[in-house]
Parts: sequence; structure tokens; C-alpha cells
Amino acid sequence: MNKLFISFLLIFLSPFFLYAQNADLMDIDSSDLDSLFNEEKYHDETDNTTNKNSILGDMRKRGIEFNASYYFSGAVNPGWDMYPWEFNGNEKFSWALGIEMGSSLSINAQISETFRVISVFTYQIPGFSFALGDFFFDYNILDKVFIRAGKYEQSWGISPNFTFTNLLSRVSIPIDENFPPAAGQSYTAKFDIPIGIGGLQLISLTRYNIAEEKKAPPKEYFGFGGKFNLAFTWADFNLGMYYQEYMATRGFLSIKTVVFNFDIYNEWLLAYNNHTDNSIKFAFNFGISKSFFDNKLEINAEYFFNGEETTYYYRPEIEFRESDTPPFLEGNNFALNLIYRFKGQINPRIFARLLYGDESYSLITGLRISPLSNIEIYFAVPMVFGNKESYYYKNSFNVLDQHRPFSFVLYVSFSGGVRAGYYY
Repeated sequence: MNKLFISFLLIFLSPFFLYAQNADLMDIDSSDLDSLFNEEKYHDETDNTTNKNSILGDMRKRGIEFNASYYFSGAVNPGWDMYPWEFNGNEKFSWALGIEMGSSLSINAQISETFRVISVFTYQIPGFSFALGDFFFDYNILDKVFIRAGKYEQSWGISPNFTFTNLLSRVSIPIDENFPPAAGQSYTAKFDIPIGIGGLQLISLTRYNIAEEKKAPPKEYFGFGGKFNLAFTWADFNLGMYYQEYMATRGFLSIKTVVFNFDIYNEWLLAYNNHTDNSIKFAFNFGISKSFFDNKLEINAEYFFNGEETTYYYRPEIEFRESDTPPFLEGNNFALNLIYRFKGQINPRIFARLLYGDESYSLITGLRISPLSNIEIYFAVPMVFGNKESYYYKNSFNVLDQHRPFSFVLYVSFSGGVRAGYYY
């Protein structure tokens, strides 16, 4: 067993060794449409990654588990080619119909009480693409250090609207044609060390496209960071830092607490541009969330000030949206999210999301129903208004590159899955 573990360790960490020579634990991160409308409350992964009891409780069983899932989705998006639903392809008309199907198979092999391997395989149409999804291992060293390494997404931060403290999603500015920005799937090694009422997380990652380049990433494409968490009964604190060549070195502090049943969070960021002019810039936010009427109504509001010049972050692919690198808009930003859940057999919900930045607004209102447990139907009206030369307005275009202030979107999704396993 020790030889098997050492073999996996060498395979997954070999890029990190090459660099040195040259110079909820099982929750696989996923995104869906609900996250766009704050259907799920914001969360901090620190609560899972540094909690020793939750990790051990999930690793005591030995055996193998198979999970198979599927989705079929279609949408009509008349002339609108921006968030919340973006279309791929070469449509030559403004009324676009999108159809997508996909399936995934995941294997969870609990080899021992301390060693586990996860593999996820996906198949999608159109494109008929078969790809390796998440692929990583977990290892427990004497209940003191918990290791995860491989291909997966890891995130930091609290905000559901402006993820500026998720330093792991930041991408570098291209220096020249020989150093393009590394924006892609994440290959990550992290070490979680529970300490008292909190814990320490050390991490190294690269977004270099290893599958296409077929070689180990150059040292410039590796980033290193860490964060420390303290979870008091009255507030949670996270303090972290991340470094990568040709990127500003950034540190952050985040705080979340509950005051009179209001969830309140506050985050601060300092960026030291040691790769350019040695300037120091900052950003901060303040957010508040509250549930009313037995959680039927949820409201989230957030103010975000970005003192950095326009910076970019990596946004993973979800249904009807390719991965991309959107900007954090400089200056004042604001977000307001509302969702109301009605009682009824079809589980109706109405939602609204307002974003402000760069003298323009993005507003999305809509209705979601679930007539059956595996069917979801969305009807949404995205719109923009404000300065016609501003970011949101200039990015509200159709496939003919004609700007328009609003659209009507219909989205239907069928999804489900099965699970089977053997433990001993």
C-alpha cells in the first residue's frame, strides 16, 4: 500500500517537483444556474477543509462507489449573447436555439482509511467531446495533515457576487507573445492542517494547459499561497496570501458573522504590483444577507470597491457557457439579489439580480418552476441600461454584434443520476 501511495504521489506532484528543480472534503466543486441567482447561500470552504472530524467521518469506509449523472438542456435566447446564458457556435441569426446534452461517470475509490482516489469522466454533445473531469487523490497523514492533489477547482473567499478574494482564480497579464496568460483548468496540491478552532491551508497550483502542451509547466506558471482560518462562535476570520510571477502579490482578510439574524461579511484585499511599478492598491466589500418568512424570501446586497486597475479572473465552464476570464470593474460596484419561493407542486420561484459597475446596470428578472423532480424550467428577462459606452451595455450584444438593451430567455433542463457502491 505504501508503494501504491508513493506512485500516485509522484504522478500528481511531479510538476511541482519540476518547478523546485528549475528554480465539505469530498464535495466536487460544481456550478449551475442557481448560483447565478444566489439560489444557494454563499459559503466558505474553510469550514469543510479544516474540520478534522468531517474529513475523517467521510474517510472511514473502505470500498468503491460509482456515480452516474446526465443532463439534457435547451434554450431559446433571442439575440442575447451574454450572461446569464451565453451561446457557443456560429449562429448567423439573432434568434438562437441552443441544445446541449451531457453525462458523467465518477469513481470514488476508498483504498484505505487514509487514502482515496476520485476520477470523473464527462461526455458532451454537441462536439462529441469525451474528457477527464476532476481527477485527484486525498491522503491523511496521522490525522494531522490532509493532502489533496490533482486536477480540480479550489476556491477562497465569501462573496457570492464579486469573488475578488478568491486569489486562486486570478490570471496573469500577458507580458509578451512568449508568455500568454495561463487561464484554464486547475492542477492543484493543497495541505490542510487543523489547528485548534481553525486551520492552515497551504496550496500550489497552475492553470497551464498540461493536456494540450504535453509537458510540465514552466516555473512562471506556478502559484503558491496559503490562508489561515479562525472560527470563533461569534465570527469567522480568514487571512490569506498568493504569489505568482508576473502577477501582483495579493493578500486578503475576510470576516463573516451574524448580527440580529443578519449574515454580514466584509473582505479586504491588498495588491503589491511587484512585477510592474511596485505600487500598492486595495479593494474591499461589505455584504449582508437575510431570510424572511421561514426562508421563503432571501435577500443579499453587497457593495464592492475595486481600487485595482481592471483585473481578470478565471470562470469555469457550466452549461451554455464556456470558461472565460471576465474583468473586475474598477471603482464602485453594487449587487442586489432576491429570490422568493412559493409553495406548490411545481415549486415556483421568482428571482431578480441587479449588478452595477462602470456607470451601467445589468438586471435579470425571471421565474423558475420544477414540475417534476428532474425537470427545471426558467423564464428570464435580462436587460441593461446606463452609459452606452460602459461595460455592461457594450457587452449586451447579439450574434450580429448589434447592441440591444434586453431579451427574453427560455431555458429547460432535464437532469438526474444514480449511485452504487460496495464498502467493507
